[in-house]
Amino acid sequence: MKIVEHIKLPIKKEMELFEEKFKDSMSSKVPLLNRITHFIVRRKGKQMRPMFVFLVAKMVSGGNFNERTYRGASLIELIHTGSLVHDDVVDDSNRRRGFFSLNALWKNKIAVLVGDYLFSKSLLLSIDNDDFDLLKLVSIALKEMTEGELLQIEKARKLDITEAVYFEIIRQKTATLIAACTGIGAASVGAKKDEIELMRQFGVYIGIAFQIKDDLFDYTDDKIGKPTGIDIKEQKMTLPLIYTLNNCSAKEKKWLINSVKNHNTDKKRVKEVIAFVKKSGGMEYTIAKMKEYQANALKMLSSYPDSDYKKSLITMVNYVIDRKI
Repeated sequence: MKIVEHIKLPIKKEMELFEEKFKDSMSSKVPLLNRITHFIVRRKGKQMRPMFVFLVAKMVSGGNFNERTYRGASLIELIHTGSLVHDDVVDDSNRRRGFFSLNALWKNKIAVLVGDYLFSKSLLLSIDNDDFDLLKLVSIALKEMTEGELLQIEKARKLDITEAVYFEIIRQKTATLIAACTGIGAASVGAKKDEIELMRQFGVYIGIAFQIKDDLFDYTDDKIGKPTGIDIKEQKMTLPLIYTLNNCSAKEKKWLINSVKNHNTDKKRVKEVIAFVKKSGGMEYTIAKMKEYQANALKMLSSYPDSDYKKSLITMVNYVIDRKI
């Protein structure tokens, strides 16, 4: 059994029902929109985000569940899907999860409008059901995701990113949406403010570990669907490179910055940069940091009694850093 299917076992029925509810949450009177949303649903990914919502809700409540939890998961998935559609437009990407992206099939104008439609549906889903606490959690995430993207663009131009700024970017870009999932999971079943914040922080730690793992793929030769060196080609300053820049001679630093800035499309030069980062201990340092965040996430689950939901969350945390894709 695949590890994701194993994680899903305690919430298998809920996930099946969620698929129907999520489909309904996107429905429209415009036939073109319904064709496009049907296309989106058919090409869904692993659905890790709704899994986080459901598993946290079940763990926190001792197994209880309600409609608010389903709405919370739909809210997250609408925001996530809308942001992916917009990302493909921004990145001028023609593929998503091995299929043509929405903008490749229907062009940018329609893709942007569909992303906007999904955001508006998420707002209405919350407002129509007075889920203002859930809406606040997801609105914070959306604001921070945008800020993180813009901060990364700004820093990529100058290549002057510090380790502290790197962690702020990945917290905002990736971790904040996972924090919204885990926070919403707790809030949807009536958890107190402190517990919601604890679960939000749990999501932050997982999200940061997840992004660090993604950044490490740039330095591996595994067949993972993301070409090696793609971050360097896109002038993204990730932790292995930041560590190396901070721990090499002035001459080596000058060569590295020049390589990333002016020779980032030269395959041979990119390979040389990757080899230098590996030789300088950039990988080991980054792996140690990732494991630190993994340990912090697991620590936050220690106060909860053992349950199938807690076990699945522990497996999920470990899967985040052990995954091959």
